[in-house]
Amino acid sequence: MSDDMTTQVFKEEAYELLGELETSLLELEDVPDDMDIINRVFRALHTIKGSGSMFGFEAIAEFTHEVETVFDMVRNGELPISKPLLTLSLSARDHIYSMLESASGEGDSSVGNGILDGLRDVAAGALGEEEAEDDVSTAEAELDPAADAPEDGKSEDLPLRSLYQIIIKVSAGNDVEEESLDSLLQELERLGDIRSKNLHKEKETWWDIVFESDADSMSVEEIFFFTDIPVSVNVREVAREDFADLFGAVDDADDLDEMIKTGEACPVKKLGEILVERGDVPSETIDAVLADQKPLGELLAEKGVVSKEKINSALAEQNAAKEFKTASRKTRNKVDAASSIRVSAEKLDYLVDLVGELVIVQAQISQVVSSKADPSLTALSEELERLSDELRDSTLGIRMLPIGTTFSKFRRLVRDLSEDLGKEIDLHTNGAETELDKTVIERLGDPLVHLLRNSIDHGIEDPETRSAKGKSRRGSITLSAEHSGGDVMILIEDDGKGMSKEAIRSKAVEKGLISADQDLSDKEIFNLIFEPGFSTAKSVTNVSGRGVGMDVVKRAIDTLRGSIDINSKEGRGTVITIRLPLTLAIIDGLQVRVGDDYFVIPLSLVEECVELTNKDVEEANGQQFVNLRGEIVPYIRIREWFEVEGDSPPIEQIVITGLDGSRIGVVVDTVIGEHQTVIKSLGRVYRDVEGISGATIKGDGTLALILDIPKLFRTVLAEVKAAG
Repeated sequence: MSDDMTTQVFKEEAYELLGELETSLLELEDVPDDMDIINRVFRALHTIKGSGSMFGFEAIAEFTHEVETVFDMVRNGELPISKPLLTLSLSARDHIYSMLESASGEGDSSVGNGILDGLRDVAAGALGEEEAEDDVSTAEAELDPAADAPEDGKSEDLPLRSLYQIIIKVSAGNDVEEESLDSLLQELERLGDIRSKNLHKEKETWWDIVFESDADSMSVEEIFFFTDIPVSVNVREVAREDFADLFGAVDDADDLDEMIKTGEACPVKKLGEILVERGDVPSETIDAVLADQKPLGELLAEKGVVSKEKINSALAEQNAAKEFKTASRKTRNKVDAASSIRVSAEKLDYLVDLVGELVIVQAQISQVVSSKADPSLTALSEELERLSDELRDSTLGIRMLPIGTTFSKFRRLVRDLSEDLGKEIDLHTNGAETELDKTVIERLGDPLVHLLRNSIDHGIEDPETRSAKGKSRRGSITLSAEHSGGDVMILIEDDGKGMSKEAIRSKAVEKGLISADQDLSDKEIFNLIFEPGFSTAKSVTNVSGRGVGMDVVKRAIDTLRGSIDINSKEGRGTVITIRLPLTLAIIDGLQVRVGDDYFVIPLSLVEECVELTNKDVEEANGQQFVNLRGEIVPYIRIREWFEVEGDSPPIEQIVITGLDGSRIGVVVDTVIGEHQTVIKSLGRVYRDVEGISGATIKGDGTLALILDIPKLFRTVLAEVKAAG
């Protein structure tokens, strides 16, 4: 593996550990005495330190070691968890991140020194200056057991140490000499004592090691994490009463695999093996004596205890059980070996692009086959369509990620911002397991950050104001996600002061957005905050108040083919609802035609299709409305909107679409049918065309435009309001 590749592997691992570290530190704020979380923090720091040192990131290793030392004191009950400690630890996490990002891997040393000085002050304040120095020194010594180990390498306090059985197994098809393990074993001995080491070379090659140490199992496993020696390693902590059993040997490769799977201790050496090793009996003599032994079944039959038929039946059952056990082992091994792999996002994107092209080719094949009227070709075409559908769903499924990966980042935002503003706020999350396309999640981050900042700054009141209103001093923001039909619905809900409709309306009149006597629904009033430059804040802060952002949020959600809705009650709080499609790559659409042009409407928005006759148009007196079972539904003519040449047919089709509880019709010449739509981005020239969100390639190779229904929705409703 090249240096660049190993560095990249380390960085990817470190970024993941930093994410886990941040989550654990924030959890500690709620449950400061939870030892499991404290140990998670310590392990993350320990792994970053060890890996950093191994890959040459000495500055990261040294800085992390200092932070780890403090948390070792916490782990040993010598230093309590406190707000200042967690704040400094989060700053340390950020500094490690900046060190990883810097070209030199060192970052700003003055920032790092300031954090370490703060951590030392926290330790000194909790323990007293002199006692803190002694404890830090003690903690550092404990992190390096070899520093104060007895000269003979043996522990003087065996009952307090942990026992581990380590199986190092050579990967199939490789040859590893014992000398190759010397560096690993030397590193292992820095943590404790190797009590025994047995080499086995029967069907496979492996080493059976009994190891004694003060370190936890994670620390022992980390020694083998980044080795390039072709071996697999299994570390298992065992009870001290099983110590004698660990000096035995596994004499069968299948038994070794089963022991690793089940966690059972190795069996004790057999009598013959011990006699041969001592030189008391030659191995040939042992083999000859064993050959004279009769099987149990034969002995039982000779004594007349059981018939030969019953013995043969029992043997058949035993053989069947052995075959089943062997097959199960092979299946488990295959599953375990391929449980998960790390794949770059670029490769996934390329795979989705290829699947998209395959879907287009499949549609072309289907169109050609339909004109041939050949049953054999039709059957093959249908099978290809089924397989391409499954491949599409499977590929898109690979790109789906739980939205909780985004939610977890916001805990830090809420904590830091509420502290800066002097507010007390709890963030609750629900539905973190809800899955969404990777691209959607990536683009969703910034809009959610802005909405949360607004809730914290404008929505939640300060503790004194909340108390005066009879509310809890601590405000609450709930971030939740759930599936809703073919979409994902994200809600941001706070229990703050809510929005004042009168204030919004007055500001809109002042800015000339509406007239003073214009009649607006609550929803329309709240939607005014998405206008560029709109803000009701009386003062500008470093967080918000300039009227920049909500219009950007709206555009970002529109770009994702989603919608955003606000519902607020003054004095009680605000709920912001975002609806997003599951994926931006391939969608199911309804293909329609107007003149010689083809369009696609996202199928998730389609409710039904009805006819529009000349009589219906005449009865509407020139207004673009249709009476749909007693409900008046406005519609838009695609022919007029895009200025398509030609005359309309006598009977047109209205595709009824629904969005945010409202309905509009889209009038087209013909509804062709469902179409598997691979979304292609438009070029710069066409990117801002009103009513178009993308394009797709049809089966015959021609282009079909994808209608931007949300944008058409807003246009139609605005025209209806203006006319009314």
